[in-house]
Amino acid sequence: MSSQPPHQWPAPPPSPTPPPYGGPYGGPYGPADRQPPALNGFALASLLVGLLCFPPLGIVFAVVALVQIAKKGERGKALAVVGLVVSVVMSAAVVLAVPVVERAADELGERARAARPSGDVAGVLTDAAELRVGHCFNVPGGDLYAAAPLVYRIDCAEIHDAEVTSATSLGGRRFPGAEELRDTAARDCLSAQDAYAMDTWALPAYAESFYFAPTRGSWSDGDRRIVCVIGTAEQDHRGSLRKDAGTLTPDQVAFLRTMNGVDAVLSRAPEGDVDDELPAYRDWAREVDLALGDEARLLDGAKARPELSGPAGVQRERLDVARREWQRAALAKTPDGFLDAWDRAAAALPVEVEKVLRGAYGLSTTVPPWLEEPAGDGPGAPGTPPGPGRSPSVESA
Repeated sequence: MSSQPPHQWPAPPPSPTPPPYGGPYGGPYGPADRQPPALNGFALASLLVGLLCFPPLGIVFAVVALVQIAKKGERGKALAVVGLVVSVVMSAAVVLAVPVVERAADELGERARAARPSGDVAGVLTDAAELRVGHCFNVPGGDLYAAAPLVYRIDCAEIHDAEVTSATSLGGRRFPGAEELRDTAARDCLSAQDAYAMDTWALPAYAESFYFAPTRGSWSDGDRRIVCVIGTAEQDHRGSLRKDAGTLTPDQVAFLRTMNGVDAVLSRAPEGDVDDELPAYRDWAREVDLALGDEARLLDGAKARPELSGPAGVQRERLDVARREWQRAALAKTPDGFLDAWDRAAAALPVEVEKVLRGAYGLSTTVPPWLEEPAGDGPGAPGTPPGPGRSPSVESA
């Protein structure tokens, strides 16, 4: 019996040498001699520039990087996208921040100016928002035309540049526009002056109407106030010009309201020539006649007062003559007929008669310049001023 060797399994084949990096191609990127793609320089620059210095340029760099990466197969697409987003966000932030920075600079400028010594300006530096009716104040150089001037409040008994006649706040969220705001301020400030300085004859010839109104920038910051003032900076002026319902007697108030109402109507004459606008002038003549009717009723009551009966009676008689001429003017068929009636109406009410009547009421008897000089191209009718206390122009200070 032959001996057999013990059974053996076939020996396993030798294991192959494991490839480098464990991959079949010699490495994770391919053959061992292949290099990784280059990083696009614009991709990195877009992030750095957009984040640190000039965001709009970062947007440009990011777009260039994405184009080059697509063409050349370079690395950095994610970096370019991040740079683009960061640059866009930072650019938007810069655009939104500019107005804020400008307002902050303006405020710092105002504070710096306010911190300067007042020099020759008398009074106490005051925020314009704190001005109230009856306050008197000065501004540097007496320049009431300056934009947002510094305000130095002072006692009205001292020499001052201006006096506040009203301070009101506007409603609404939308800025009304410079022109609309100017018209509103002009109308409201003239009315406020008439109510504050009712005895228009007592206003000095150098007194003018001004206003402080919001600008578009200050409106966005919440400023809604229109401050109306009487400016007296052209001459050294002392004392308040306030003569309103709270400082006058009831008789004086009633008289002045009526007379100022007449003057207001007389000041609204049509702007064109009578030759071109005769119908408008006839309508105006009817309005004047109605206003003179109110004055006639006032004088009928005044004639019963011993201290007023003489001048009130004379003025009442002349009113009848003047009203007949205004009624004739309202029916005039030709411009010459209208002008003739207007001349006669003016002559029927000489200013000297009103001067005596005002003296009887204890009011100013100084005839204002706008009653001494003819107004416009028409007859020099008394009571045809730019208006009682109405300056020919109301300026924005």
